[in-house]
Amino acid sequence: MKGVTQVEIEPKQHKLTVIGYVEPKKVVSRVIHRTGKKAELWPYVPYDVVDHPYAPGVYDKKAPSGYVRNAYADPQGSQLARASSTEVRYTTAFSDENTSACVVM
Repeated sequence: MKGVTQVEIEPKQHKLTVIGYVEPKKVVSRVIHRTGKKAELWPYVPYDVVDHPYAPGVYDKKAPSGYVRNAYADPQGSQLARASSTEVRYTTAFSDENTSACVVM
């Protein structure tokens, strides 16, 4: 394919990495056509890329070591996983688990 600069195959993870300037959907359709097997985009990213890697919907036991689900690409993912640090501070400020949040009753 035009635009592909590098291809890496990892048989243990059943993973094919294509590096270059190509449309991801075109690569997936080409792989399906050429191999006749099911193919999809890799749903995992390194855990340090995600703001909250242990949020529900992001942490996945099936993921390889050091990887979590891509919270930004998954529209059904947890809102907490995509929350910025200021949003987290506001939502946890009045949490029942935060004992020093509000002492006035």
